[in-house]
Amino acid sequence: MKLTEVDVLIIGAGPAGSSAAALLHQQGFRLLVVEKLTFPRFVIGESLLPHSMDLLRDAGLLDAVEARQFMHKHGAVFLRGPETCNFDFSDQFTVGWKYTYQVPRADFDQALADAVAARGVEILYDHGVAAVEFHDHGARVTIEQPDKTSRSVSARFVLDCSGYGRVLPRLLQLEVPTQFPTREARFTHITGDRRPAGNEEGKIWICIHPGGAWIWIIPFSNGKTSVGAVAEPEFFRRYPGDPETQLRAILMSDPNAAARLADMKFAIPPQCINGYACAVKQLFGSHYALVGNATEFLDPVFSSGVTLALESANRAAQVLTRHLHGQPVDWQRDYADYVMQGIDTFRAYVNAWYDTTLHQIFFAAQRNPPIMKQICSVLAGYVWDRSNPYVAQADRALPLLAKVIVTNAAHS
Repeated sequence: MKLTEVDVLIIGAGPAGSSAAALLHQQGFRLLVVEKLTFPRFVIGESLLPHSMDLLRDAGLLDAVEARQFMHKHGAVFLRGPETCNFDFSDQFTVGWKYTYQVPRADFDQALADAVAARGVEILYDHGVAAVEFHDHGARVTIEQPDKTSRSVSARFVLDCSGYGRVLPRLLQLEVPTQFPTREARFTHITGDRRPAGNEEGKIWICIHPGGAWIWIIPFSNGKTSVGAVAEPEFFRRYPGDPETQLRAILMSDPNAAARLADMKFAIPPQCINGYACAVKQLFGSHYALVGNATEFLDPVFSSGVTLALESANRAAQVLTRHLHGQPVDWQRDYADYVMQGIDTFRAYVNAWYDTTLHQIFFAAQRNPPIMKQICSVLAGYVWDRSNPYVAQADRALPLLAKVIVTNAAHS
């Protein structure tokens, strides 16, 4: 069996894998990226956050993204019947990017991977990791090639950026039950979207369905729009028929989605994912680290997936560079605790979304502008800015704010 020797084996060529590869390549390490699928490939998670622009820039990948001329995203609009809460990224607490992009992920991920490959990083598409054995000096990884033969890779370190594939969590039995209830998503791409004008065109819409689901509407520069609905399984059982009939009925039964999507035509057959939330025992071990969705995936409601993937990839690359150079590294403090702080902040917002705490805040009759700026920065992905009290104390701050709002409304 042919043996390939590298400093770092990266599993997955998505945003996390490409960003980590770009940064480690800058440091001169020998890399190999192994990707189970062939690009371009469809994947969900298409709305970026402004902080991702910082991370793409740091990895030297922003130019490749800007060259694709994706739709500019200037904020997020939350709608509940006649009520609206409009966040604009130009009006936030943290100094950061005022826009980002809405990206068809097939194009976005391809742009990143191609940019990395153009620098000389080898990416093996249609190759899967079949087994991994760790030893004192690294790992020996068995790769399954397209013709079903095996290839062996010796690596000083393995970064698992496999996303939903979650290669090392499965092989090493690192998965643990998530705290979130099982939820499902139905989604597709459409044409015929009646978009707002100007800077409002590119904002993501999140519509609260009267039946208990929420709907996303994400416009692309190619004329298509991503639409989807998220809810617990019993919600979807109320809508009979095939997936297209089901999703169409859901979208048309929300007043805001129905008005905007009245002329829609499905561009691809609807797809479904369920039980997508996941968690792990640990983010690192001897000679490996988990990155992006291979760590935890929370929920799509705040579009945090790509930002968390890029942040964890960039952080892992920084810590791993020191590690491979023989410098002392505390993976728990320098990597795991840091990454989990951002995940935990988003977790607080996801919990507050589903228990309707955020609904009370977003649709309050009177909103506190400075506080809304702080919340806007969280929605922009700046969840490591601990000078923001709605980052540092999100678990406490959000319920307290909602309580104040309810009390003030009762006395008004």
